[in-house]
Amino acid sequence: MATSKGGRRYGRIRRRTFELFEPNLGGRIGYRLDWAIMLLIVLNVVAVILETVDTLALAYGSFFYWFEVASVIVFSVEYVARVWSAVEKEGYTGPITGRLSFASKPLLVVDLVAILPFYLALGGVNTDLRFLRALRLVRLFRLLKLARYSSALQSLGDVFADKKEKLVLAFFMNGLLLVVASSVMYYIEHPQQPEAFSSIPKAFWWGVATLTTVGYGDVHPITPVGQFVGGVIAMLGIGLFALPASILASGFIEQADKEKQEACCPHCGEPLEEGAE
Repeated sequence: MATSKGGRRYGRIRRRTFELFEPNLGGRIGYRLDWAIMLLIVLNVVAVILETVDTLALAYGSFFYWFEVASVIVFSVEYVARVWSAVEKEGYTGPITGRLSFASKPLLVVDLVAILPFYLALGGVNTDLRFLRALRLVRLFRLLKLARYSSALQSLGDVFADKKEKLVLAFFMNGLLLVVASSVMYYIEHPQQPEAFSSIPKAFWWGVATLTTVGYGDVHPITPVGQFVGGVIAMLGIGLFALPASILASGFIEQADKEKQEACCPHCGEPLEEGAE
């Protein structure tokens, strides 16, 4: 009997833990918890940025360290709680396989990456100072955790998922144009500028600067043919490099229309009231 009561209590605690971290289920406490974690994420990113200022790092090094320790504890508890209570979610009911499947979700991987550098450094992995710096910069991945708490960022992820084929095609076309433009410019300008265009890979810098219309000017064609070809390539770059932006813009418009339709009654078109079925 006591075991049965203990099992039911364990199940209630696990269910309540799941609800706290699940959108629209945690109630007022879950809402406040979401905002507290979001604030902690932002403060962590600010701390990482301020730590790169030598004077601040020397003066407040101890504070930054203990703030990092406290943050990792909070994020670790959050991660463990999410994985532990995942069996309450439909499709993840297996005590082992369900939790492993849940932990492999992209947002859970981000959660793990956000705390992993601290434990690696704690375990003595940071024998190389450069490796330690790289690990500390990985903490910036905590900013990605905000995607879980922001419907706008989730919409951004939906847009990328819906338009991934078109985006891949657009980036492939841009990459192809970069290779062709750099190769053509190498053969045109190499005889006159053997140092600036010493190889096709070296010409990639000119290609990127030209196609993105940044135009740093440190490497540029000097022959009439090279200048003409460079102008044509720059004009092509304006159109092709704008493709991903236009694809994302159309995706956002479609996503906004979809969300608007979902928020309206399918029969009368009137906005649905909160709690209405």
